[in-house]
Amino acid sequence: MLVPQNFEAKIGFATLRELLEQLCLSALGRQHVANMQFITQHEQLSKLLAQTDEFRQLLAGGSEFPGAYYFDVMVHLKRASLPGAYLDAAAFYEVKMSLRTIRAALTFFTHAPENLYPHLRLLGIGIQADRNLLAAMDKVVDDEGLVRDDASPLLRQIRQELIQRQGQLRKQIASVLRHAKSEGWIASDLEPTIRGGRLVLPVVAEHKRRVRGLIHDESASGQTVFIEPTEVFELNNDIKDLENAYQRELIRILTALTDQLRPHLPDLRKAYGYLGLLDFIRAKARLARELDAQLPELSSRPLIRWRGVRHPVLALTFKEQNKAAGKDGEKREVVPLDIELTPEQRMLVISGPNAGGKSVSLKTVGLVQYMLQCGLLIPCDDYSEAGMFEDILLDIGDEQSLENDLSTYSSHLLAMKQFVTVANKKSLVLIDEFGTGTEPSLGGAIAEAVLEQLNQARAFGVITTHYTNLKNFAEKTDGFVNGAMRYDPERLQPLYRLEIGKPGSSFAIEIARKIGLPRQLVE
Repeated sequence: MLVPQNFEAKIGFATLRELLEQLCLSALGRQHVANMQFITQHEQLSKLLAQTDEFRQLLAGGSEFPGAYYFDVMVHLKRASLPGAYLDAAAFYEVKMSLRTIRAALTFFTHAPENLYPHLRLLGIGIQADRNLLAAMDKVVDDEGLVRDDASPLLRQIRQELIQRQGQLRKQIASVLRHAKSEGWIASDLEPTIRGGRLVLPVVAEHKRRVRGLIHDESASGQTVFIEPTEVFELNNDIKDLENAYQRELIRILTALTDQLRPHLPDLRKAYGYLGLLDFIRAKARLARELDAQLPELSSRPLIRWRGVRHPVLALTFKEQNKAAGKDGEKREVVPLDIELTPEQRMLVISGPNAGGKSVSLKTVGLVQYMLQCGLLIPCDDYSEAGMFEDILLDIGDEQSLENDLSTYSSHLLAMKQFVTVANKKSLVLIDEFGTGTEPSLGGAIAEAVLEQLNQARAFGVITTHYTNLKNFAEKTDGFVNGAMRYDPERLQPLYRLEIGKPGSSFAIEIARKIGLPRQLVE
């Protein structure tokens, strides 16, 4: 279970999903991104993570994996399934080139050492990319997407006759054109053009009776008429007949090729599904490389033991900013966190000054755990271990509802009501600025009661707060631990480092003194 309904938007995962879509090469790959969801089955998640990690290693090793012609051909296959229908040359080009990519991918994994990419290799089992079908398409359609002139003996013959007649036509009409220009019937800068599929001359309207032939059209101004000279009637007719014959033979060839394709449709659908899946996994691997992400040791139990974990969206944002700043510009880096939630230390209560990184730390936990259970590698250091949760329950930000006349605090209480109802030993609870929004003594007391209930449910979680009573509760309660966001009171600057084991301070007095608030007010 994920709470609230707009969990992805609240935690920042929508940004990663959009980026993944951009990294895909195909519509099928993007569909996989759209279908990506929170996974609670260990075996399924382990397989998906292994696939992504193998592709990450593949890219890191510099291997040349087929990276072109990831066309979406499902619409072509659907059309080909209709009796009597045929695919045009452009459709066959996409089917052919994609099938060639599929064969290249299968060959890549087949020829790789057996100990490399075992999970990716398994994806290709049962995938058929028929060599004879590929050869048949290649015989008809070239690598530019055009039907070959020699796709059939008759097509070649018609094509040769067309070329011959067109040459005769150009020669004949050039003769008429020269004479007409010499007489001033056609402007010297004009050339023959096409009207109604036939070659015509642009004749000055007042001289239209001088050129014997058939008028096909006139210009918008009426000053030019387009005449087909009588000398080229027969040649134009021959060319039109040959073009019609060419088109009939073309359709016959494409229809026959479509008929040859049709029995392979089930295998082709499966093969192109395989290509879309590879595209999706490749996009996840590319994202992992952007984030310097890796595969932690995966446990089926609820557990977080991350070393050097970074907020992925912040990391990408800083990376772009650093690139824009150039070599001499100021560089920003995400401060990594060490986070540990175990059965013995299930709840982390983070305190510290405002804008010191408490909320970012909480969001990092939620976002990284969610991306992991969506099958993505996570930005952490070596020796990290990650478990699985069945629920992630998030309460963060202002959920005030004008429609339901709920205050911010009321919306928080509704969230707490749901949390204490559903939370269990496989839940991850994330609550930002716990207890705020009402009178501190009451808000703190209610928050402590909620924590006690969550503790009885054996839930895991990260809580951020300023309240002393919650820090004290964490200090004396088994399964809880305090955490502090480090702060430099001399420079009034947050250090964004999380220190586990002791509560943090808001540094209100120190900050007041530093900024020069009157001494009598501070004391």
